[in-house]
Amino acid sequence: MAGYFMNKRVWITGASSGIGEALAYSFAEQGAHLILSARNEPELFRVAGKCKELGSGITTIQTLDLSNHSSISGIVQSVLSKVGKVDILINNGGVSQRSLVKDTSLEVDKKLMDVNYFGTIALTKALLPSMLTHHLGHIVTITSLTGKFGTPYRSSYAASKHALHGFFDSLRAELGDTAVKVTLVCPGFIRTNVSKNALTGSGEKLGTMDDATDKGMPPERLARKILQAIEKGKEEVYFGGKEVLGVYLKRFFPRYFSSLLKKAKVR
Repeated sequence: MAGYFMNKRVWITGASSGIGEALAYSFAEQGAHLILSARNEPELFRVAGKCKELGSGITTIQTLDLSNHSSISGIVQSVLSKVGKVDILINNGGVSQRSLVKDTSLEVDKKLMDVNYFGTIALTKALLPSMLTHHLGHIVTITSLTGKFGTPYRSSYAASKHALHGFFDSLRAELGDTAVKVTLVCPGFIRTNVSKNALTGSGEKLGTMDDATDKGMPPERLARKILQAIEKGKEEVYFGGKEVLGVYLKRFFPRYFSSLLKKAKVR
């Protein structure tokens, strides 16, 4: 992996915490030029400062609200005017959910889709022409194992992640004769604040840590695995603990897997 990411321009959304922050540090250690985006500007500056200490040559800060779709095209043009081109886009920004379907307002469903799905594809569509013009690019989207199978308390989240799989599988097929690559990364339980920041059925933040999340893979370890997958040009990868087995149980033993999900402790 040494040298592969040197001087590559890598744009990471959701870079102010969690998986995005860990990815920023891993890319910085490899000498990448970073574009860091999130809504929380003070935290972005904190992450950027550490990235520079770790070896990132250029770190650009760009505040980005993925739910503000009309602003995204202009933001992309602003970033390109500063850095010229983007070699790797890491679609990582998003929000999770913890509530039963019967208790979840439609506004929460819409919020999840606006951020996780529409925001992500709006950014991808705005940046794609530049990648095609430069005959380069790697679009990496952090989805979730819930993009492969739904679980209790995550209906809206799973729906948004399933949608990303449909979109990016189609995009990969369309880009088959180009130099632009597409990778889908599906993490399981990762030890971040994703559950604390998850929306409840009323739209409030949950504010507590799931037991499963607290026992999950450290984000730093996940980040290293993601960089390896990018370098190898993987199309789709699954990371986590025993929850990864769910992908294969769903495929080969769907009825058995369904019975397990009904009893699963996912909070």
